[in-house]
Amino acid sequence: MVSTRAEIVRTEHLTPDDVAEVFDLTRAAGDADGAYPLSEHVVLHLRHGGDEPAVHLLARSPQGMLVGYAHVDTTDAVDGPSAELCVHPLHRRHGLGRGLVQGAIAVADEVDPSGRLRLWAHGDHPSANALALSLGFSRFRVLWQMRRSLFTPVPAPTLPDGVRLRPYRVGEDDDAWLTVNARAFADHADQGKWTLADLRIRLAEPWFDPDGFLLAERVHDGALLGFHWTKVHGALGPDHDHDPIGEVYVLGVDPSAAGLGLGHALTLAGLRHLRDRGLAQVMLYVDESNTRAVHLYQGLQFARWATDVCFMRPGSYDF
Repeated sequence: MVSTRAEIVRTEHLTPDDVAEVFDLTRAAGDADGAYPLSEHVVLHLRHGGDEPAVHLLARSPQGMLVGYAHVDTTDAVDGPSAELCVHPLHRRHGLGRGLVQGAIAVADEVDPSGRLRLWAHGDHPSANALALSLGFSRFRVLWQMRRSLFTPVPAPTLPDGVRLRPYRVGEDDDAWLTVNARAFADHADQGKWTLADLRIRLAEPWFDPDGFLLAERVHDGALLGFHWTKVHGALGPDHDHDPIGEVYVLGVDPSAAGLGLGHALTLAGLRHLRDRGLAQVMLYVDESNTRAVHLYQGLQFARWATDVCFMRPGSYDF
């Protein structure tokens, strides 16, 4: 049962003050847990607003302090709603997490005919597992965060014959990149569905650097064969307050170029770019089930650092 010391309110619209409070809350939760509680998609939605509908669950103390938050994304008609949540470290063990999940379940029952709901837990903490399992969820998808030092040697990339690298050109490469991204991630639950609007939101982010968005193209006709989009996390936004760290943000190869070693070469090129920016460490996210990608990154001296888990309600998905 939810503690009488806090009340959960549901809304579809957040004020700028609400958003600032959410980021204060998530920073406190992230500092305590060692993992930021919201995904990039949710952070961008909070920061930029936009037309995508979402349901927000706000848990406030009697004094009005925001002590819990849940974001329910209701836009995915294919995979169903998804939710992410956090509770302030000083207000846990009072039923707030359970109340927020139950609120997200109520939203899912309203918007989806079969009541589907995916629940993300960033950090794979035992308490999150216990809560999800106690409410009838099961582990569905596991995402690894892997890291590598940039102080260790990064070999020079060897590109296939007839292929060259160049930086991204905003406005000129958008359509071609979206096409290759969709082909490279045709089976990916999230990445392959990016639209032009999704791309442009990220191109407008303060961390975007076209020199760190490397494209591999065929020399004789300029056809795009693959890409490595790097990112630098630092003190640029409300969700980052730490020493800068690089990221293998998105790495993709067109299926027509599979087997050429392009993924390995693009990874090395991006790592060298991040190292040249003076960064000491680089991170990435990869599905645990993507053994081919995991093997590639382990061969490049990446090691698992943290784990995110997606839980699902049983019986709500057809296999």
